[in-house]
Amino acid sequence: MHNDPTQSDAGKSGGPQFREACERLVQIILEGLRHGYFRCAISSTIGKGNRRELVIEAGKSHKFNIPEDELPR
Repeated sequence: MHNDPTQSDAGKSGGPQFREACERLVQIILEGLRHGYFRCAISSTIGKGNRRELVIEAGKSHKFNIPEDELPR
């Protein structure tokens, strides 16, 4: 699992909104683990122009609009 190239490269491919969402999610997880406990919810819908509307809720909500053509393949 640790050597799976699709997992390790997930945040490096894709468009800028996708990369920003991945970086924010990692930051939320690390902050929660350092604190000792946390709760996080992730939801997604398809919005205008076939964009993926990704919402990460962890104390605050963070919304990202990711164009379909910028998703990693």
